[in-house]
Amino acid sequence: MSTDSEQGVSPPLPDPELVLVLTTEADADRADALARALVEQGLAACVSQMLVRSTYRWQGQLECAQEVQLLIKTTPEGWPALKRAILGLHSYDTPELLHWRVQASEAYGAWATDAVTQVKPDFS
Repeated sequence: MSTDSEQGVSPPLPDPELVLVLTTEADADRADALARALVEQGLAACVSQMLVRSTYRWQGQLECAQEVQLLIKTTPEGWPALKRAILGLHSYDTPELLHWRVQASEAYGAWATDAVTQVKPDFS
């Protein structure tokens, strides 16, 4: 029995890697402004927005607030510049800023990588 490599067939490429970033903003206007800035600057391929109700402790007090959660898609190379932009543009003093690496489908990964156009590799 012959293997794919013996028949000249390349093994499948690994799925492209992207970075998902989660943050929240106080309201829809601020969320829209942040999302637009990140996409316009080429730092994010896409920003999905969802209305959420958050319960948390802030400065010793229990708080409940309606917020807009943003799920931001970027590349591993784009993450450092995206992080700097979020911290500079965000309306909160201490914004939620969570990120993790994910595997994307080949087509979506290619689209997202192409959409994150303005990012130069960060070698620091």
